[in-house]
This record gives sequence, structure tokens and C-alpha cells, in this order.
Amino acid sequence: MSILDLYSNAFLERNRDHFAAIVRVALSDGAINPEEKAFLDRLAHNLNISEEDYAAVLKNPEKYPINPPFFYDSRLERLYDLTRMVYADHIADEEETSVLSKLAVGLGFTPGNIKYIIAKAYDLVSHGVDLDTFKEEMKHMNR
Repeated sequence: MSILDLYSNAFLERNRDHFAAIVRVALSDGAINPEEKAFLDRLAHNLNISEEDYAAVLKNPEKYPINPPFFYDSRLERLYDLTRMVYADHIADEEETSVLSKLAVGLGFTPGNIKYIIAKAYDLVSHGVDLDTFKEEMKHMNR
């Protein structure tokens, strides 16, 4: 096995694990609605999730670890995806917020600030900001 194969496999596993975290959020209210399904389909395509992995993750998303990224920008990108999933139906209920908070802590965000981080993420996503704006605004939060 070459280094490229190892890198590719690790990259695909991280993508699958990230996808599983988003599926957990989507399922936190008991069902995946059409907007969430469309988001999951687009995300699966963008993350190169195979149909087999897609089905396996939907069946048991808890099986896959969170695997926090090393770089802060990557953590913000994942938080953005997770927040967009929660807000896909324009309702952020208590159960979804709880799951999002746990996943955000798992991604490496400070537990003491998690309510503020999640509130800011919801605010930005509800205003339809793009990923670059989201990252910039979240970084200003820490200054």
C-alpha cells in the first residue's frame, strides 16, 4: 500500500465520520425531513461518501467517532456544516441544540463557551452567511 492510498483512506474515513456527526444531528428529532435529506445528499456527494457508507451511517451514525480536526479553520468548517444541518428546517429545537453542543465540544470548542458559540453559529446561519463569512465572524468572537 502506498502513502497515497493511506492518505486517501484516512481522508475518506474523516469525511465519513464528519458525515456521521451531521446525520446524528439530523436524526436528533427522530426523523430526517426533506430539506435535511437534500442537504445530506449534497454533503455526501461533496465528501465522496459511497452509497454503501451512506446507508451504513444512516443505519448507525453513533458507530463513527467525531475525530476533531487539528486546525481551527477546519473545526469552524465542521461547525458550519453541523449548524446548517440543525437549521435546515429553520427550527433549532432543544434536542438538536443539545446534540450540536456535544458535537461542538467533541470538535474541540471550549465547553465553558459552548452556549455562546452555538448561539453565534445559529445567528450567522439564520442570516444565510457563506462559509468564509461564518469563519471570519466566529474568529472575531474570540478577540
